Amino acid sequence: MLTKQQNQIMQHPNLRSNLPVAALVEASIKTGQGSLSDKGALMINTGTFTGRSPRDRYIVEDDLTREKVDWGKVNIPFTPADYERLESKILAYAQGLDTVYFRDAYACASQKYRINVKVYTEQPWQNLFAYNMFLRPDGGQIKNLLTDDWTIYAFPGCLADPATDGTRQENFAVINFSKQTIIIGGTAYTGEIKKGIFSVLNFVLPTQRDVLSMHCSANVGTKGDSALFFGLSGTGKTTLSNDPDRRLIGDDEHGWSQANVFNLEGGCYAKVIDLSETKEPQIYRAIRFGALLENVVVRPDGHTPDYADASITENTRVSYPINHIENIMYNSRGDLPRNIFFLTCDAFGVLPPISRLTKEQAMYHFISGYTAKIAGTEAGITEPQATFSACFGAPFLPLHPTVYARMLGEKLDAAAENDTPINVWLVNTGWTGGSYGAGSRIELTYTRAIIKAALNGDLDAVPYRTDDFFGLSVPQRCPDVPNAILNPRDTWPNEAEYDRAATRLQALFEANYRPYAEAGAAAGAIGSDK
Repeated sequence: MLTKQQNQIMQHPNLRSNLPVAALVEASIKTGQGSLSDKGALMINTGTFTGRSPRDRYIVEDDLTREKVDWGKVNIPFTPADYERLESKILAYAQGLDTVYFRDAYACASQKYRINVKVYTEQPWQNLFAYNMFLRPDGGQIKNLLTDDWTIYAFPGCLADPATDGTRQENFAVINFSKQTIIIGGTAYTGEIKKGIFSVLNFVLPTQRDVLSMHCSANVGTKGDSALFFGLSGTGKTTLSNDPDRRLIGDDEHGWSQANVFNLEGGCYAKVIDLSETKEPQIYRAIRFGALLENVVVRPDGHTPDYADASITENTRVSYPINHIENIMYNSRGDLPRNIFFLTCDAFGVLPPISRLTKEQAMYHFISGYTAKIAGTEAGITEPQATFSACFGAPFLPLHPTVYARMLGEKLDAAAENDTPINVWLVNTGWTGGSYGAGSRIELTYTRAIIKAALNGDLDAVPYRTDDFFGLSVPQRCPDVPNAILNPRDTWPNEAEYDRAATRLQALFEANYRPYAEAGAAAGAIGSDK
């Protein structure tokens, strides 16, 4: 049942519904909010917020969520009363605007699991973002979207009053699962829209649809073999999944059902800091008319993006429909995966370039979600810093991470029982021959060769050895890769220093895992590092 205010916004005197891309671009330029790049992309600035604000993202705690959501620093509870007050405020704010932009869309490329999404925005370029990132219905489907599943209200000019609205500060993003609504105010950063629905799917798909939702990229080979690539920022997830010899299913969010792997989105939201056509040709060429560049510095000519300039933010971004990429799966779906890659940039220089994981190790490393920040990338960091993000996407997981890890284990078991075993690989795209500052980064050509060998089955029959510190199974030969780098201890000038670094990293893994064990997720339930 729609409230009076919800009905009112649908009857807004200047509600611009499902405008074409050209009209949204034109409206952004006419209002002085954007300009065209030399390639025709719309360039905008999101203002104060150039990234998500995790401490201001809330979930309404009610009968539906109280016993299921993993409450804490990631999932901050919000009372139903505070939500009703804040929703009324944002809808009243929308009524006072000269123009409101509306878009019909949906999420999940699998028809069986799709959810319809209605997006109301204050700015035309926010609506363009929704067009780019969600799946786009054709004209016939739009007419059928009469009973929407989820509604998003994104009005950055609506500010919360922390004294009365239950928020920490003026900006907010609140998910209400019972009302199937997301309200976003005080921030114009478009990623809040994208990750709001991703958080919704990370609750709905596992609990109601028996689908494992995943923060990963995916592609398909010429023989129909799907592969998944998990990895935090800087690990090479986008680079390695954009393979000219394989078709891209999607670059960031996927579901794994009993039948297939499917994209949750209809577009890509890529970082563009230091972007070049040489390093990322597919992304570079996708930045044309219809793409939305965010917070990128413009050169003095007023039209050319300076991708190397991080003076606004390191988190410069572009969104574009997935069909801006040439080599894609037309239906954004693929068969069940045959290979899974956990990518880590190990700045300690300890982990092998590739190792094959058992089911238990796969669950352990999935729930660990490890990479390392490099010394010098942030103020105060003088040596490598371990970073752990459960399931490679902790900020977007409403459920306890062990729920997703157990689902992964069950899917690996089911594949083995059906005589279609899945290879799970831990791939280090970071350092060899020493930690950052002493060793060197593993060459991208070697990492590409390693991924290719794993996908082609070239590592199936080679000899393996067991790593002494992590119990990893390490291949001793790989086509087009020097044997010497496959065993990281052998590449260090001082093996005793390697042992100390490995011992330290092993302790960091154990400390990160300890809370999961203490929460009752025993190692036998979610896997082990050995």
